[in-house]
Amino acid sequence: MNTVRLGIIGLGNMGSLHARSILEGKVPRLKLAAVCDTNADLSRVAPEAKFFTSSEELIRSGEVDAVLIATPHYEHTTVGIDALQNGLHVLVEKPISVHKADAHRLIAAHTNPHQVFAAMFNQRTDPHYTKVRHLIQSGELGEIRRVNWIITNWFRTHAYYNSGGWRATWPGEGGGVLLNQCPHNLDLFQWLFGMPAKVRATCRFGHYHDIEVEDDVTAVMEYEDGKSAVFIASTGEAPGTNRLEITAERGRVVIEDGNVQWLRNEMPMGEFSRTTTDGFAQPERWNIEIPVNGSGEQHIGVLKNFVEAILDKKPLIAPAEEGLHSVELANAMLMSAFLDKTIELPLDAAAYEALLQKKIASSNAREKVVKKPEGGSNFASSFNAV
Repeated sequence: MNTVRLGIIGLGNMGSLHARSILEGKVPRLKLAAVCDTNADLSRVAPEAKFFTSSEELIRSGEVDAVLIATPHYEHTTVGIDALQNGLHVLVEKPISVHKADAHRLIAAHTNPHQVFAAMFNQRTDPHYTKVRHLIQSGELGEIRRVNWIITNWFRTHAYYNSGGWRATWPGEGGGVLLNQCPHNLDLFQWLFGMPAKVRATCRFGHYHDIEVEDDVTAVMEYEDGKSAVFIASTGEAPGTNRLEITAERGRVVIEDGNVQWLRNEMPMGEFSRTTTDGFAQPERWNIEIPVNGSGEQHIGVLKNFVEAILDKKPLIAPAEEGLHSVELANAMLMSAFLDKTIELPLDAAAYEALLQKKIASSNAREKVVKKPEGGSNFASSFNAV
């Protein structure tokens, strides 16, 4: 095989975007062979590709070697399992699942090491984050003491939330800013700093909008190695902020406004504190601006990498199994808010699933959300808008 035949399942905003990129030839050795959506009018998105209204039919059609799943969140698990069990390579949009128990079910279906199973965490291609990750992993920053990420530039209007009865509901999306807007940020958070031991979060539900899920979150995390972290997210602030600040032995790194600034201590702060005789002294510092160019190849880069992994055995940028961590962080923050307590990780997946099911059962929107028919999957293309 020298070309991968891809099927896209779900032709909402992201699915259609991926289809256009492939049709425009931006991804070498990738052919858009089939597409699927319950809305037959969306066959116009890729008129050259074979069109299906059922994911089951596309998966079993023999027309594709791989699928990209861009359906509503809950369908990522069911459609992903079906595709994996039928021998296809799978690339799944974020989040890989709504909750940890479903993520475990999806990952457990990946039993064939020759099948490529990836997640669309496109921000892992961004040089702002890849360079800082190198500083951390190389030891150049030294031990990290504190992390603060304010990510509130996800502003959304009432019109946005009113655009679909499923949107920002427990049965439709399984959460708000943490499950819709922030999976990329949560993935980057664990990719850079690892998983915490404890999470305590305050989530405000429908604080800025007439919705039932969280639109404002402040989470405090504790790590086994002693560092602490704060993660703040909102869809109700304009202008918002996107500022990641890392305090480490070798100084402070800030990613903000397209720049990476490192105020570097000449001597690690701990060593300086122990050896200086001046009670008010501080280490000498260098002001270093780390050069970055653009934001990386993003979605195109992940698609290229997916093809290279299938055809050339290249390592994946974002193995789908790693998507479990961002799901677990989101679930832990919500569970902390539900129960008003600190949550220890690893998260009790069954306990969180039970809590989520109670939220779904009591949701005012549950009758408006497209239901899964017995024996198959069902999804609406508009679910995929972020």
